[in-house]
Amino acid sequence: MIKNRIEELRKIMNQKSIYAYIIPSSDFHQSEYVGEYFKSREFISGFTGSAGTVVVTMDEAGLWTDGRYFLQAEKELEGSGIKLFKSGVNGVPEIEDYLLEVMPENSVLGFDGRVISVGEGEKLREKLKSKNITITYEEDLINDIWTDRTTMSESKGFLLDIKYSGEDFVSKLNRVRDVMKEKSTTMHIISSLDDIAWLFNIRGRDVKYNPVILSYAVVTLDEVYLFVDENKLTDEIKAELNKGNTIIKPYFEIYEFVKSINEDEKVLLDKSKINFAIYNNIPSNVEKINSINPTILFKAIKNEIELENIRKCHIRDGVAMTKFMYWIKNNVGKIEMDELSIDEKLLSFRQEQDKFIELSFNTIAGYKDHGAIIHYSASKESAYKLQPEGLLLVDSGGQYYDGTTDITRMYVLGDIPKVQKEHYTAVVKGMIRLSMAKFLYGCRGYNLDILARGPIWDLDLDYRCGTGHGIGFVLNVHEAPNGFRWKVVPERNDSCILEAGMVTTNEPGIYIEGSHGIRIENELITIKGEENEYGQFMEFEAVTLVPIDLDGIDPELMDRKEKEYLNSYHKKVYDEISPFLNEDEKVWLKKYTRAI
Repeated sequence: MIKNRIEELRKIMNQKSIYAYIIPSSDFHQSEYVGEYFKSREFISGFTGSAGTVVVTMDEAGLWTDGRYFLQAEKELEGSGIKLFKSGVNGVPEIEDYLLEVMPENSVLGFDGRVISVGEGEKLREKLKSKNITITYEEDLINDIWTDRTTMSESKGFLLDIKYSGEDFVSKLNRVRDVMKEKSTTMHIISSLDDIAWLFNIRGRDVKYNPVILSYAVVTLDEVYLFVDENKLTDEIKAELNKGNTIIKPYFEIYEFVKSINEDEKVLLDKSKINFAIYNNIPSNVEKINSINPTILFKAIKNEIELENIRKCHIRDGVAMTKFMYWIKNNVGKIEMDELSIDEKLLSFRQEQDKFIELSFNTIAGYKDHGAIIHYSASKESAYKLQPEGLLLVDSGGQYYDGTTDITRMYVLGDIPKVQKEHYTAVVKGMIRLSMAKFLYGCRGYNLDILARGPIWDLDLDYRCGTGHGIGFVLNVHEAPNGFRWKVVPERNDSCILEAGMVTTNEPGIYIEGSHGIRIENELITIKGEENEYGQFMEFEAVTLVPIDLDGIDPELMDRKEKEYLNSYHKKVYDEISPFLNEDEKVWLKKYTRAI
């Protein structure tokens, strides 16, 4: 089937004299997770991961993806004829270098300009100009062969109450305009869905797991435009938007609107977020200032009301996760369960919690060697049955009206080999060491990453991904610009200074192909510590409240401070979670939060 689709695409490419065509993962807004309508890359390749780009030439097809998805991609691409290019691995060319090598002189490169960012498009144009390669970006060729393509989402949006958001739309708008003035700009174009959702305090259901609404926004010094399907806006949303004198226009009108921007305007935009088509529709004589959207940093620094909501949200999410752990530890081997059925069971525990909306991403439940596939997704064909032995990895999260959660826990379902206990303990040690960090203000995630990675590097092992990412507030589970990784990866935009109020995941891991995968993940709030003559010290508050399975830990491999931290953490888990459990669950939790 995949081979047939690629051949159909090549026929159209041949008719239009296009030698190579790029199909990325993104939608018109450079989103990581996209609605069903936008899953062109999955359609043409069969690869279901959230990150990856397909390039089809007249002679070859390739998929580029990162280390989170190498094992998954190898399996899903089998028999497709698509070659896997492992991004970031020595000797593997970047897409633009590959195209420069394989494309003939004076040939044509094609892509849908709405799904490629300005930054990506300009990089391709610059790299390929030595071969006089032309870029055409006006057509979505996948649409010509995707005969049963679904329509775009028509779901209604909802207003996020100020009791959750902590700041109204007009206040946020004024903050954006203050930055515009600082940068001597008169207009700001925003196309990233989470930035728009944060600014307008609106949420939606247009992208599964991400409560956003398909839209664009243009902010001037005295007006604000929202380009959206007006049918999605409730009366409550419209009343709120009227407070900022918002002008509502049809979703697709943005492409014509920018063509008429006056030459006197100075336009603030983010080339990594704005798509190639919008940018190229702006008159060439209009001055454009490329800068990170102000909203990116604004929304990353949670206000006190958001932080209090997040803490409450994590107690409820912790109750769901603890009930799930009790259920699985007491029932494995007694009732039939597999990687899919436990996902449904965990969802049912979350659905029992107040303010639950939906999951924050597709649950990753990997048993035994499936745990080594970092973003594994079980299917009816692949799902392992669980037995009272080995390790189970479950990475999951929820969207609530008062927060977004992301948590990974390991479940020791029976006896495990000594090496797995060593690996498990190393991951726990790394997670604890980063959680205990004290650091001077001005540090970035890469200054601290070795705390988490160190116990794993000590074993001559590593994991091919970052240690943690920012997380939104009733928004995307992956959020810039904060994160932890050992080196800067510019396109990730996750290496900013860690500010008080930022929420970042802490999730080191060990992944042994064909054997097991281990990851432990808590969310950390960056908070201020002591300030003295050396400066402002910062530290972390672990907001996730779920027991870490003690059955996998070898206490002899932990030092005194690590044990003290774990014991203190588990005491807090018991104190916060036990009031919401029945007596049997409380007795069990007491055992699994005991001091070691």
